[in-house]
This record gives sequence, structure tokens and C-alpha cells, in this order.
Amino acid sequence: MGKVTGFLELPRETAKKKPANERVLDYREYTQPLEEPQAKQQAARCMDCGVPFCHTGCPLGNVIPDFNDLLYRGHWKLAAERLLATNNFPEFTGRLCPAPCEEACVLGINADPVAIEEIEKTLIERAFAEGWISPKPPKTRSGKHVAIIGSGPSGLACAQQLNRAGHIVTVYERADRIGGLLRYGIPDFKMEKRIIDRRVNILRQEGIRFITGVAVGTDITREQLDAEYQAVVFCGGATRPRDLPTDGRLIDGVVQAMHFLPQQNRRVAGDSESDITAPVLATGKHVIVIGGGDTGSDCIGTSVRQGAASVVNFELLPMPGLQRSAEQPWPYWPMKLRTTTSHEEAGNRREFAILTKSFESEQGRLKALHTVNVEMQRDAVSNALSLKEIEGTEQTWPCDLAILALGFLGPETDSIVAQYGCELDARDNVKTERFMSSTPGLFSAGDAQRGQSLIVWAISDGRECAREVDLWLMGESKLPSKGGTDLPRI
Repeated sequence: MGKVTGFLELPRETAKKKPANERVLDYREYTQPLEEPQAKQQAARCMDCGVPFCHTGCPLGNVIPDFNDLLYRGHWKLAAERLLATNNFPEFTGRLCPAPCEEACVLGINADPVAIEEIEKTLIERAFAEGWISPKPPKTRSGKHVAIIGSGPSGLACAQQLNRAGHIVTVYERADRIGGLLRYGIPDFKMEKRIIDRRVNILRQEGIRFITGVAVGTDITREQLDAEYQAVVFCGGATRPRDLPTDGRLIDGVVQAMHFLPQQNRRVAGDSESDITAPVLATGKHVIVIGGGDTGSDCIGTSVRQGAASVVNFELLPMPGLQRSAEQPWPYWPMKLRTTTSHEEAGNRREFAILTKSFESEQGRLKALHTVNVEMQRDAVSNALSLKEIEGTEQTWPCDLAILALGFLGPETDSIVAQYGCELDARDNVKTERFMSSTPGLFSAGDAQRGQSLIVWAISDGRECAREVDLWLMGESKLPSKGGTDLPRI
């Protein structure tokens, strides 16, 4: 695969980024795909592994060595076809995936792994530029109607696969634009929304119907769905945010991340400020983002671009190491310190092992928050970990805007899920077996049944769910499946 000695001769190289002081001036993507010679060189680093663990590290089961080899040999179109055979939307994953495939790369045991995500992005953008990505409507229709609830990555992937199987697919989205989390959760500087529109236009031409501004369960009932569709797939995501129930939580100036982020996406899209409900801006404010994950990072980058006076990031857990721990050996995904471009833009002001105890107001507005440092303790009997406050570490932080980015608890279950009487699992996700809920004919995919996870997992679930729907409707299916080769996360 690739150049046999490539990994010995060529260093890892990724796309160049605009300097931080330049990229914070707008909301445009700050990276570009690799140039063709660079992409070929990076593909050449892919080794002829006896067992290429990148396959199992990738939730989609992408056959990575194959498209690397084809690209290295100059067969760009064939490489794109190989990539698209397992991934409906490489333009999303090539920008937004944390690349677990790279952590599973054999080369990564003792060197820098192959730049798989960069190759993927470069390859798909070349495919679009050359016109290799075009609408491919099915030649025949089954006559079966399927409703997809939610137009995030799992809903879009499920819709495309079911459409390819010949079913008549309608996607319902309660927001005013298609894309779900991709549209209103991901900042434009990570992925411009023209990327979504480009793909959705193709899906429309393939025959998929999209209906926006409709809340299924409220505007449309179960009875109406059952009358029109032979199968329904709930892809509503994990949209219930985790809260911070502490003193002062309801003070003006303490907001959820998913109240803050979509607003800026709407501004970039051209919506007027008068159309934005309860607008929140970081301009001129001392901002503290509580939560150290991807959503927290997105809030940091957005706050900096809005002109915040300062931005500090709080993380409850202790600072991880720079290298993988012994408890997470290769090829498993390691919990190690990751510094995003947003952290860099804010001066990398991060506080670890810190707990927010209360919020303080002045004249009804947030003025400060109070914290204490914590440490992890392991129970000698149960071996369970818990957090202990460290006496004498109390601090007060001036703060005009506190953004809660604490993750999500699961899907909203008080509308269509309740109408179908779906059984829930221990984490309040839709309980499924082979993606079918406890109610026959109602399926679920993505974060709604998995819990909060990665975009790449959502696409994978959408694909696998589509196959199960097809099997249920037709008794057989020609839709592909990656099989049970996933690498568990430990």
C-alpha cells in the first residue's frame, strides 16, 4: 500500500492554518485541503500493514489503506469512489471528526500517524471540484414511504441510504434550515454552511423530500405518520443539555451553549438580530466557558470572534497527560490533552479540576462566579472514583457571561417518542434492538439511541439503521453493512 518506504522517508503534514490573529477576524474556515503533491506524499506514508487497525478505529469502517494507495498512484476518482462506498459525507467528517482512525493507525505506535482526515477532506473536495459527485436517483421505487425525523448527520445518512434502496423518503426538521447539529451546533469557522447546502441540493435531486419548520409530535402526530408512512426513523439527536443546578443558576448572563452557538450561526447566515430570540453576545465581556469538550471549544472560538474581553475555560476533571495512558493502550482512543485552535485563540486559558459552586449577581446581572478546586479519589472498597473539594482553594472570578457546555443527557422524550410509547434505556435514550424501538415500525439512529457521540458515529448509525429498515420493509436488503468490527472505547 502506498510507497513501501514512505513512512520512513516522509514526515506527517497537515493543512496550514491562518494565524490566530487573522482567523478570528471572520467566521470563514481557516484551513484548506492539502495540495495534490502534499496529499500524495501523505498517502504514501500509509504502510503495508498486516492488520490495518484504522479499519476498526473508524466507526464507519472506511477501507483507508485502499483509498490511500489509489490516491498515491494518482487514481483520484477511484480513490473517491472507495471512500464514498463507506462514508456518505466525507466533507463533514474530513472537517469535524476527531479521527479515531489516526489513533488506531499502526504507524502511530512509535511515530506520527498517517494524516487520514486531511487526505479524506482533500479527496472529497477534489471529487466535488471535478464533478464526480452528482445526483444518483434510484432506477426503481419500492412504493414504500419512510419518514425521517431530524436532519442531522444520522438522519441525512439514513435518508440517502433508504433512498438508494428505492424507498420514498421524507425528512422532517423542526428548524428553519436542514442540517441539525451540523447547521446550528457547529460554528462556521469549523465548517461553512455552504458545505451542507451543497450536499442537501444533491439529496433533493436524488428524490429525497425535505420539510422544515415542522415539529413532529406537535405539528404532526403519530396517527398522521402511521397513516402515510410504512416506517419512521427518529433521528432527533441528544438535545437535552446537562445543567448546573447551583446557587444563582438563573441569573441573567448564565446561558446554555446551545442557546449561544446557534445564534451566531444565524447571524453568519444573514438573519437579522430582530429574528434572534433572547440574543446573547460575548462582546466586551469576561467570559467563562464551563465544560472542556468540543462544544466548550466552539463557545470559546465564537466568544473570541465576538470580541470578548477575556475567555477562560473550566474543566471539572484533572488535566490529562500529553501521551496515552497505560489504561488506554494503542489502538484504543486515548484521553489525552488536546489543544484546539479555539484554545489557542483565547490564549489557552484553561483551568482543570475546578468546580463552579455558585454564581453572583449585581443588579440582576451576572457579576462573578465562585469555584473550588477538586481532586479525584478512589474508594478502597468499591474502586469507584469521586471528586473531593480541596479546602482552601476557593476563588472568585469576575464574569459577565458564563456559558454551560456540559454535554447532553439524551433525546427529548415528551413528544413523538412518548406518543409511540417507546421504551427507554438506563440513560433515557431510545432503547433499540437492531435500531428498531420497542414499537414495531419505529426505528432510531444516532445520538437519540446511542447518546451524545461523534458525527462519524451518527453517520455510521444512520447507514446501519437504513439497512435494518430496508430488511424490515422488504425482507431482504442490498444496502451495505460494515459488520461488527468496531473498536470499543475504554
